[in-house]
Amino acid sequence: MFRFIVRRLLQLVPTLFGLSILLFIWLHRLPGGPETALLGERGTPESRAQIRESLGLDEPLPIQYGRFVKRLVQLDLGTSISTKREVTTEFLQRFPGTVELTITAMIIAIGVGIPLGYLAARRRGSILDQASVGGSLLGTCIPIFFLAYVLKAIFAENLGWFPTIGRQDASINATHITNFFVLDGLLTREWDAAADAIWHLVLPGIALASIPLAIIVRITRASVLEVLGEDFVRTAEAKGLTERTVRRRHVLRNAMLPVATSIGLLTGLLLSGAVLTETVFAFSGIGAFIKDAISNLDYPVLMGFIMIIAVVFALVNLLVDVSYSLIDPRVRVR
Repeated sequence: MFRFIVRRLLQLVPTLFGLSILLFIWLHRLPGGPETALLGERGTPESRAQIRESLGLDEPLPIQYGRFVKRLVQLDLGTSISTKREVTTEFLQRFPGTVELTITAMIIAIGVGIPLGYLAARRRGSILDQASVGGSLLGTCIPIFFLAYVLKAIFAENLGWFPTIGRQDASINATHITNFFVLDGLLTREWDAAADAIWHLVLPGIALASIPLAIIVRITRASVLEVLGEDFVRTAEAKGLTERTVRRRHVLRNAMLPVATSIGLLTGLLLSGAVLTETVFAFSGIGAFIKDAISNLDYPVLMGFIMIIAVVFALVNLLVDVSYSLIDPRVRVR
């Protein structure tokens, strides 16, 4: 297992190297440039040339790329053009919010999707099965931003059950240690702060969970149906094993491999920034910040955030590969 993890980590090096080249070329091909973000459309040619010289953009691309890689190795992601703050500081401040929102969405998606998909497969052709299939199709068709606006309008603005924006009420004097607001409230025993942070996660978490939930339901249902038709399941039932034993030892364990793969991919995608959800609820995560960085042509933020997100995505997939051996003992990771 240890050798497998080390080998996979080493395989990330050429992958991230190739990504850095593509990212560097792509950002330098975008219209405008940092000088446009700093000076606007009315900047004079002299002022633009001065900005490019101060940022090192007048040098050949290979030299610029070498400097970029050197900063990445040193974990120096540069300074944001818009906020004038270190990109690393911005990431550490905003990424915990996206992590909390992603965890909330995946808890909802997994907690509802796997049981619902399993029950739909066990009762194939029933009303529950038809409703789950129809609901999953509906979940993948409804745009996230539309669902987010509907939930916000009904449950936050009209009924007033949930907060409309933000990660935590400004009136709460909470102590922030890690910028994970729920965790900070638990560590400091500020139970009201933790509860308020959880309450702020409910509506955006439900909106963000809609598509992963639909996908997990469909994949779980299809996987369980496939396993139910295998000979070893019929043999286990013929031996007189209880339904609980057959479900836990034979059906679910063998059906979870494709489900685990989808969960890993979905988690990585959500961690890359829930732009629409964070925008609707004014949730201070990396999604909304990346959107603003694209609008403002904030090159250091884009380059730094995308590279970090790529590393996180790769690590999530590594955890999925390791989980295979835990889910199914027939799979041995070496």
